[in-house]
Amino acid sequence: QVQLVESGGGLVQPGGSLRLSCAASGSIFSINAMGWYRQAPGKQRELVAVIRGGMTNYADSVKGRFTISRDNAKNTVYLQMNSLKPEDTAVYYCNVDVVRYSMRTNVYWGQGTQVTVSS
Repeated sequence: QVQLVESGGGLVQPGGSLRLSCAASGSIFSINAMGWYRQAPGKQRELVAVIRGGMTNYADSVKGRFTISRDNAKNTVYLQMNSLKPEDTAVYYCNVDVVRYSMRTNVYWGQGTQVTVSS
C-alpha cells in the first residue's frame, strides 16, 4: 500500500505565500508523476500543477505565481504558492501516479489540506 501525507495549508492574507508538501511512502518502485489539484466549495476539483520527469504543467490561473517541484530521494512533491488571491481558497489535494513493486500502476490521493486566502 501507499500513503500520502500532506502538510502546509493554512490561512494567509492576499498577496501572501504558502508552501504545500506531500510525502509518499510504502510500496513504491517508482513514481511517474506527482501533482496538485484543488476543490473550492461548490466547484469541481481542478488540476493546479503536475510534474512528470522534468516537465511541469500549470493551470492558467496559477502560472507565474505557483511553482511545483519534486524531491525524488524523498518521494515528496512541493507546491510553492506566491501572490495568493482569495480565489485560490480551496482544499488542495496531492495526486501521485505510482508504479508499485508488483509493477502495477495506481493513482493515489492525499487527504487534502485547506488553503484560505482572506484578509
